[in-house]
Amino acid sequence: MQKLFRFLKPYKLELILGPLFKLLEAIFELLVPIVMAKIIDNGISQNNTSYIGKMCALIVVLGICGMCFAITCQYLAARCAFHYGADLRKALYQHINSLSCTELDKLGTSTLINRITNDVTASQSGVNMFIRLASRTPFLIIGAIVMVFIIDAKLSLIFLAIAPIIGFLLYFVMSKTIPLYTKNQKKLDNIARHTGENLEGVRVIRAFSRQKQEVKAFADECADLEKSMLTVGKISAVLNPLTFIVINLGIVAVLWFGGVHVDTGRLTQGNLTAFANYMTQILLAMIAFANLVVILTKAQASSIRVAQVLETVSTMQDGSELSDSANSEIAIKFNHVNFSYAGAGDSILENINFEIKKGQTLGIIGGTGSGKSTLAGLIYRSYDVTQGEVQVFGKNIKNYQLKALNKKIGLVPQKAVLFTGSIAENLKWADENISESDMQKALDIAQASEFVNQLQYGLNTHLVQGGRNLSGGQKQRLTIARALAGKPEILILDDSMSALDYATDAKLRTALKEQCKNMTKVIISQRATSLMHADLILVLDDGACVGKGTHDALLKSCGVYQEIYHSQMQ
Repeated sequence: MQKLFRFLKPYKLELILGPLFKLLEAIFELLVPIVMAKIIDNGISQNNTSYIGKMCALIVVLGICGMCFAITCQYLAARCAFHYGADLRKALYQHINSLSCTELDKLGTSTLINRITNDVTASQSGVNMFIRLASRTPFLIIGAIVMVFIIDAKLSLIFLAIAPIIGFLLYFVMSKTIPLYTKNQKKLDNIARHTGENLEGVRVIRAFSRQKQEVKAFADECADLEKSMLTVGKISAVLNPLTFIVINLGIVAVLWFGGVHVDTGRLTQGNLTAFANYMTQILLAMIAFANLVVILTKAQASSIRVAQVLETVSTMQDGSELSDSANSEIAIKFNHVNFSYAGAGDSILENINFEIKKGQTLGIIGGTGSGKSTLAGLIYRSYDVTQGEVQVFGKNIKNYQLKALNKKIGLVPQKAVLFTGSIAENLKWADENISESDMQKALDIAQASEFVNQLQYGLNTHLVQGGRNLSGGQKQRLTIARALAGKPEILILDDSMSALDYATDAKLRTALKEQCKNMTKVIISQRATSLMHADLILVLDDGACVGKGTHDALLKSCGVYQEIYHSQMQ
């Protein structure tokens, strides 16, 4: 947790006052056995009812004061912990969004969701319990030991005998449970991953009648987590009963030897009662401390996982330039570009060279796994090239501020992604101040206005998660309209017309050509007919560019393109 202390700095007042009030509560609690001893020795033994009444009233006052201090500490602890959790969760989410796709691929979606929810909550609980118990419990234990030494030094040697045993028990539990808690969190990551995959691919699972197999696989993962958690629980559960046994044996020894001291007159009955009460206080404090150790152990394991994400540095550094695209007529240029994914080994793209001017259309075609989407991703810098250089409007994309680069480029991904909210809210992603007329124009170009206008609420129609209340073709057209609404200088269509029929596809390409003349278009498609009129077509095969030119030129010179075209025409 020490790695996350910077998130506690704004709450120094709560961190100081919370333990202080808990300390005051402990002081009042330590005074009660002394008052009880006086009631027995000076009140009950002498039958002094007036004195007993006064001392009982004093106990009530001590209890009320202690309760007020405890409530105040609880409030300060909750305030500090929940603000700390909110700040940590916000910082973690912001940092995740600053990471490049390389780091996100490495970490994984499921573990990031688990860390931003479960791990932050565990760390937050650790802060809460630390403020409430970290000062009170040790002070109560030490204070009780001091008081029993004052009452009878020889009898208090019993405490010194049992202290190392309890210390060993605490060390044993911590050393065993911290690694196990870390493993449990990783197993939770796997369950979150499995859940996400099943919910995302529920239609595929049902289509292949894989429900039983997937349910069994999920149950096996849950059983594995259950077994691991039971192991941790058993180790943690041993702490309380063993502590009970050790402390209760100590109380028995106190009563045994203390009774002898009372018979000899060395110790009064009141002092023996106070001695036993302090022993009980130590017992309860040790139990609370044992629970605190378990909570802090879990919080420590979770905090380490959160800190690992926060310490992950993006390999993609932001540039500084905000240059105008008017400086170059070349919209996109690839200069001897090679690319491979981290840890993949072999190159996905090899020696890619081409350039496309402003307002022109670039088509990219090739077989599955040939690197089409990867090439498009390098244009908007989802990844950095391994070798070579990618230029946008005459500037290396690494020199641009990512925000400025993203503003120049409109992306329509291969998988249509829409977000919960209205259609209008989705269209405003690139420009929050876009007018309704501009939204309508984008819908017209994307061939989406017809079905949107037929909806009961039009642009205000609410989309459920992922736009699941729309068809595949409708979602694709809306994602195209969203990209167009931002009026980008470069539009990338990553196989984003696959769900459209040929007539709608043709209308869309015609609208882009006539109404977006100054916009550079990058179209990735499996259909040769969608790219026939492109100014430049790249033919990719296993990461290499095996053909480059116009449709007519490629039909004469590129065997791969010929094969694709003729197979589709047949």
